[in-house]
Amino acid sequence: MSEFVIRGDRFFLDGQPFRVVAGAMHYFRVPREYWRDRLLKIKACGFNTVETYVPWNLHEPREGEFDFSGDLDLAAYLELIAELGLHAIVRPGPYICSEWEFGGFPWWLLKYENLRLRCADPLYLSKVDRWFSRLIPIIAAAQCTVGGPVLMVQVENEYGSFGDDSEYLRILADMLRRYGIDCLLFTSDGASDWMLTGGTLPEVLATCNFGSKATQNFKTLRRHRPVDEPLMCAEYWNGWFDHWTEEHHSRDADDAAKGLAEILDAGGSVSVYMMHGGTNFGFMNGANCYDEYQPTVNSYDDDAPINEYGGLTPKYFRFKETLAARGYENDTPLPFEIPRYAYGTLQLTETADLLDNLSLLSVPVKSVTPLTMEALDQGYGFVCYRTFIRGPREKQHLHLEVRDRAWVFADDRFLGVCYRNDKKRRLELEIPPEGLTLTVLVENMGRVNYGAEMWDRKGLLGPALLGQQFLYNWDNFPLPLTNVDDAEFQANDRIRFEKRPLLLRGTLKIDGLPQDTFVKLPGFKKGVVFVNGRALSRYWEVGPQKTAYCPATWLQPGDNRITVLETEGFKKPQIEFCDTPDLG
Repeated sequence: MSEFVIRGDRFFLDGQPFRVVAGAMHYFRVPREYWRDRLLKIKACGFNTVETYVPWNLHEPREGEFDFSGDLDLAAYLELIAELGLHAIVRPGPYICSEWEFGGFPWWLLKYENLRLRCADPLYLSKVDRWFSRLIPIIAAAQCTVGGPVLMVQVENEYGSFGDDSEYLRILADMLRRYGIDCLLFTSDGASDWMLTGGTLPEVLATCNFGSKATQNFKTLRRHRPVDEPLMCAEYWNGWFDHWTEEHHSRDADDAAKGLAEILDAGGSVSVYMMHGGTNFGFMNGANCYDEYQPTVNSYDDDAPINEYGGLTPKYFRFKETLAARGYENDTPLPFEIPRYAYGTLQLTETADLLDNLSLLSVPVKSVTPLTMEALDQGYGFVCYRTFIRGPREKQHLHLEVRDRAWVFADDRFLGVCYRNDKKRRLELEIPPEGLTLTVLVENMGRVNYGAEMWDRKGLLGPALLGQQFLYNWDNFPLPLTNVDDAEFQANDRIRFEKRPLLLRGTLKIDGLPQDTFVKLPGFKKGVVFVNGRALSRYWEVGPQKTAYCPATWLQPGDNRITVLETEGFKKPQIEFCDTPDLG
C-alpha cells in the first residue's frame, strides 16, 4: 500500500516529495496487444505516471449491458501499468470529451426525452449511478491505497466549460467515495476565471489545462485556490486534433518542449495530452459544433510524441531531453519497433448496391414521420428513409433537417446531397402524375463531444417538407452496418459508380503473420472502409487524413475481406496498403 497526499504546495508519495510527470494514453484507442509497447516508450521517455479516460459508451454499448473484455479490460490495463513500475491517473467521467463520440456518453441516453446531461438531474444521475456501480470498484481495486498504481481520480471533466452546478459535482465526488475511491480526487478545467469558477469544489484539488504560458495560467489558478495547494497542468496540449476539411495540426518539437519545461520550472506537476493518441476506430470520432458542425477525423495521432502507430517523433526525444535535464531520466530500454508492411494495390472485384440490399442489411420500421437513429434503437452508422409521394406536384423545395449528411434519390435518380452545414435549401423536387419514391440515406458523422450542442440526435430530425407540405408515412431502415458482408455481392469486372451508394469488396491475401499497414483510397470520395466485417475508418477526399491505420490485430493470415462503402464516386475500383501514413 502507498500513501499519496498533499502537504502544503507539494505532493508526497510514501512520505517523499513527488512530482506527477504523466503522459496520456487511452487504452480504448490502442489494441491491447500494443499496450506494453506504448507504455514502455512512455516510461523510457522519463514519465512516472500514465493517465487515461474511461469511455462509458464502449463499456455500456446498450443500456444495462456491460463490456470490460479485450481492448476494454481496464483492470488489465491498470495491472500492466503497475507491472511496469508506473503510476496511474484515471478520469472516469462520466463525461470525457476527448474528441470521442458524444464525449463518451452512450448514445442511448438520447432515447430519454426529459433527461438532462451533466447536472443534478435525477434521471441522468440514476444512469450514472448504475454505471459507476460497475466501473468504480474496478478502479478502487487498483488504487495506491490498496497496493495498486492509481494515485488520482478525476471528478467529471472540464465541467466549468459547460456548467456551474456545484451540487452535481459534489454528488459525483460522493458517488466516487461511496463506490470505494479513497485516493486523491481532483478536477481539471481550462485556465480561465469562468471555467475555474464553474468547475471546481473547495474540498477537491483543482488543476488546469493549457498548451502554453504556464506561468500566466498557474497565476490564474492561484487566484481561485489556496497557495498551499500543488500546481498541476492536468492536460498539457502539446499537439492538437484534426477535423475533416481543415489542415492537419502540428506543433514544433522545440516549442512543445519549451512549454513542458516552463511547467516543470514553475514547480508544477503535469500530464502531457496526448503522449500517445491512438485511433478513433470505426464510428467513434466526435465532433465540435460552434458556428458550424466540425466532425473529427478517425486518426487521433494528435501530433503526439509517440505517433498513431507507435513511432517515436522528434518531439519524443525533445521531451526526453527536457525531463532528463530535470532529473527524470529513465534507463528503460525501448522495445523493438513494430514492423509495418505495404501490401500494395488491392483490386475490388465484387459489388453490391447498398439501396438494393436494404432488405438483407436491415428490418424496416414504419412511422408517420421519420424516426431519429436513437428512436430506432440504433447507435451508429447510417439510416435510410423512404416514402411515396403522390403526384402531380409542381417543382418545390425539399426541406430535410439532416444529422449529418444525406444522399437524396427520387426513384432511381440521384437528386443531391444535404449536409448539416448547408446555409440554405438546395434541393428541388417535381412530382410526376404517377408519383415517385423519395429515398434519403443519412450518415451519422459523429456526435458532438463538447459544448452546448451535445444533445445531438442523428438521422432526420423532425418532419420532412416538400414546399409547405409535410411528408408522412415512412419506412425507416436502420443501417449500423455491423453486418456489411450480408449484402449480396456479385463478381463485377466492369465496376462503375452510378451515383448510388455502392459496396465494393476485395480479398487481401496475407502470407505469414499480418503486420501493421495503412489503407489509402486514391480517387475515392467519401465513405467507410471495413476490415473483416468491422468498420475501420471513415474516409473523405477533403482530408486532411488520407490514410487509415490498420493494426496487424485487425488482420489474419490468409484471406481478409476488405469492404468499402462509397457514397459519392471513385475513379478506379482499387485501394492501396502502404507502410507510411498520410495525415495531411
